[in-house]
Amino acid sequence: MILELNSFHNPNAKFIHDVYEPLDPPYRKPIPIFNVSDRIGVPYVSIPKDKVVGVVECNIPDEARAFKDSDPVTDKIGYLTAEFLVDELHKGRIPKEFLPLQSGVGSTANAILGALGEDKHVPDFNIYTEVLQDAVVGMMLHGRVKDASACSLTVSNECLKQVYDNMDYFKNHLTLRQSEISNHPAVIRRLGVIAINTAIEVDIYGNANSTHISGTKMMNGIGGSGDFIRNAYLSIFTCPSVAKGGCISSVVPFVTHQDSSEHDVNVIVTEQGVADLRGKSPMQRAQTIIENCAHPDYKQLLWDYLKLGTGGHTRHCLTAAFAMHDTLARKGDMHLTDFSEYVK
Repeated sequence: MILELNSFHNPNAKFIHDVYEPLDPPYRKPIPIFNVSDRIGVPYVSIPKDKVVGVVECNIPDEARAFKDSDPVTDKIGYLTAEFLVDELHKGRIPKEFLPLQSGVGSTANAILGALGEDKHVPDFNIYTEVLQDAVVGMMLHGRVKDASACSLTVSNECLKQVYDNMDYFKNHLTLRQSEISNHPAVIRRLGVIAINTAIEVDIYGNANSTHISGTKMMNGIGGSGDFIRNAYLSIFTCPSVAKGGCISSVVPFVTHQDSSEHDVNVIVTEQGVADLRGKSPMQRAQTIIENCAHPDYKQLLWDYLKLGTGGHTRHCLTAAFAMHDTLARKGDMHLTDFSEYVK
């Protein structure tokens, strides 16, 4: 292999890395992370020297990735998510010290973290996640986020420069680990992580599609969200209630691709409201999601679908389950769905 030696990087960046290699089974031991800031490994990766054939020097800066700015919809989702967590805190369902947060990537995730940072009812908190974004870096510099653990940074160029310029601070408060450790189920459960991830669409029973448009076109990978939501203290999914100028409802009868099942989704948040699904039967979940999260333009359509469902614990009309997606494909607008066309 050939190694790159990049003089652009702050040399102290090595101190934010924590590389820990578990033993192979059956000798593997529990991963000893009990706090977000715990360091359990070394700040480098061991490579046999006979594998290295050369070292290339360069001074090319990283080209960081920035997401689009937040808008009134993502800001409202952020506000509602923060409001929900504050209410959980006041009701004693979240400990007064608060719990570490995991967040997906994108403008919605950035807006949510920004809203939590601005809410004075939320105590200073920690981040235990896979990818770190601009909002977290800013809150760390202001002391709002005490410590953060992640696998990588997905930030703007300006934000990355802030990290390099303040490396003496970040080397004591930011830890980068390999995904095998950061996404480890036992660590996520031990820390009591609150997982907040973004969906493309959710259905009326709480299943979430995070990766495929209309079930066929891949928008992105699932990343590590599956590791976090299955093991989180609380699992929250967020999305705008509509897309493409209102022609698409993000709340549908049945998701066209399922990345996260109803068994792992505790709460759904759109700019319309919050659906707390914990302890609810399938019909109660459907009623809560339609009433609280669906856009007003699509509520009646979803109620109409629910009436078509027959028998069983989870009511569905299989001939009409994807009628809204079919109408979108044929006519370009889910508003034009007529369920009577699909009922035989």
